[in-house]
Amino acid sequence: MRSKATTVGDYLESLPENRRKALRQVRQVILDHLPDGLEEAMNWGMIAYQVPLEICPDTYNKQPLLYAALASQKNYMAVYLTPIYLDPDLGRRFEEAYRATGKRYDVGKSCVRFRKLDDLPLDLIGETIASMTTREFVDRVQQAGSARKGRKQGIR
Repeated sequence: MRSKATTVGDYLESLPENRRKALRQVRQVILDHLPDGLEEAMNWGMIAYQVPLEICPDTYNKQPLLYAALASQKNYMAVYLTPIYLDPDLGRRFEEAYRATGKRYDVGKSCVRFRKLDDLPLDLIGETIASMTTREFVDRVQQAGSARKGRKQGIR
């Protein structure tokens, strides 16, 4: 469900009370662990934590690089963690640590789905948010983009 809210406050206020409360708590964990240089904004219809274009203007879609995001979807809430998709080792460690909590593991490439706050290991979310500096993240994204371009051009 894509929101048309233009501010984080408006987005949160548009949610049912139980989801508003849960996303506020996850948001605080993200803000407490967010690497320097990233900004919170409304983008792509959700609360986005992104690399400002002033830091990295050359993106494939001319939009800020998405580091993490929070959203209320139709049947669940989600926190999107680009670092677990971008770094396979981090993704494996994240999965192992998540499963070790005994909580239901419902994760796509970067989308961590949860129905209630108790389903989410907040400490692990915070650790993952803090796992890369903004510079490391930008470098990883650029390396991944160069590798994709090379494969398209037949370069290995």
